[in-house]
Amino acid sequence: MKFVFDLDGTICFKGQPVSQHIINALLEITKGGHEVIFASARPIRDMLPVIDQNLHHYKMIGGNGSIISKDGEIIYTEAFSPNLIDDIKKLIEKYNATYLIDGHWDYAYTGPSDHRILQNVDPNKLAHLVNVEELDPVIKILILTSNDFEQLENEISQLEVFVNKHKNEKILDISPKGINKWRALRGLGVQKNDYIAFGNDSNDIPIFENALYSVMIGDHEDLSQYANDQIVNKDGLEDEIIDRIQDLTKQYKIK
Repeated sequence: MKFVFDLDGTICFKGQPVSQHIINALLEITKGGHEVIFASARPIRDMLPVIDQNLHHYKMIGGNGSIISKDGEIIYTEAFSPNLIDDIKKLIEKYNATYLIDGHWDYAYTGPSDHRILQNVDPNKLAHLVNVEELDPVIKILILTSNDFEQLENEISQLEVFVNKHKNEKILDISPKGINKWRALRGLGVQKNDYIAFGNDSNDIPIFENALYSVMIGDHEDLSQYANDQIVNKDGLEDEIIDRIQDLTKQYKIK
């Protein structure tokens, strides 16, 4: 069976790497013939530091589906069109917005120097901080601050893009329209009802909709409508996640 895991808030927490306890559980199920795929909002660059090096050859979906890695190599990227980037840049200037913009590997950042998101941006210094004009292609945009966040969100949402607002975060997470984790899974040859999904946020809805079985970590009102199961975020959370993984490997046959 294939197991698809979101990262932040699902199997890694507060910006820290996936614990060795969970890593060991994932290694164990792959030894038993199951497959593990990671699917995150992070670009691949920022997924690697929180995943044990022994798992870096696993299939990874980054940028909410805009970039795919297999056997340690990026094999696919989906970028914004140049015209769309120009339109977004105009809105950024109009509303004096700051951002984190990701290219294939490098990134541009104009946000506050103390913004909490920086703890997750290239912590291993694998990339370069560059001017946005040097990024080609652009695969993902985060709007961090603005002088009129609500109006900026409204105007950006009218473009040919997908906008995700993470729970309890005033950040606009923007991807090319039609890009999501499920589309990337299909690009890896994964079929509907051919996997088990673990996630915690609205950007996991597409993979929950098409999963054979889905497990929500924590509590998210929109995601809960698509979840078959829930693990409450409390003391002993990691042990419960591992127990659920092990139970599901026994319940569902290897495909």
